Amino acid sequence: MALHVDQASVVFPSADRRPPTEALRAIDLTIENDDFVVALGASGCGKSTLLNLIAGFLQPTTGQILLDGHPVQGPGADRSVVFQKHALMPWLNVVDNVAFGLKLQGIPEAARYKVADRFIDLLGLKDFRTAPVYQLSGGMQQRVGIARALTCDPKVLLMDEPLGALDALTRERAQELILTIWNTTHKAVFFITHSVEEALFMGTKLIVMSPRPGRITHRFDLPFSRRFLAGESARHVKASAEFIGLREQVLEIIFADEEAAA
Repeated sequence: MALHVDQASVVFPSADRRPPTEALRAIDLTIENDDFVVALGASGCGKSTLLNLIAGFLQPTTGQILLDGHPVQGPGADRSVVFQKHALMPWLNVVDNVAFGLKLQGIPEAARYKVADRFIDLLGLKDFRTAPVYQLSGGMQQRVGIARALTCDPKVLLMDEPLGALDALTRERAQELILTIWNTTHKAVFFITHSVEEALFMGTKLIVMSPRPGRITHRFDLPFSRRFLAGESARHVKASAEFIGLREQVLEIIFADEEAAA
């Protein structure tokens, strides 16, 4: 599997006489199986616009998005999205929320519950299978949202700041859980965050985007998630000299970009 963003640009027309807004310019990016690509940059750099292109919610003004060589022309089950707000159905319990996408596809109840239960177990939600989602904590609700995204067996999992609303401790545990699931399912992941530390810890590849118009200005191959998955503690990884040094380098890039755009 390969997803390729091929020189994609996005220009939003203005509703009045102001000039159009150039949101993205000539983005070139390839995401393959087992890639965990994290996008980082200041607010307004086009990270979410890029995710929406990959999801098929938007079409590029120029360029194209290709999945396995075929143009992406709209949303599809081969790409699932997890948003910062979980967007669960509050009137449904956990298993029915997780199985909701399969129900829309017409999958029989027994078959969709079998698939849903696999991811409920994987996300540590087995004891809450029939619980109403409004009774769950924010972190658990987000786990339900991730389980729901995985049930359709997408080729690419798109995550738009999925941990941004969580408290610090829950967020760190969720980072570890997502990495463990990614290592188990071997999905291609495109993940957006504002946290430099989160980006460095979770990604296998990092792209840093400039202020509008969003461009990829820097790319990094990252070893830290693999170190965690190989058995090194998350705290030890994040306290290492290599991690701290790269964190400061990336922060300098982002601050320099913000000053240049000011």
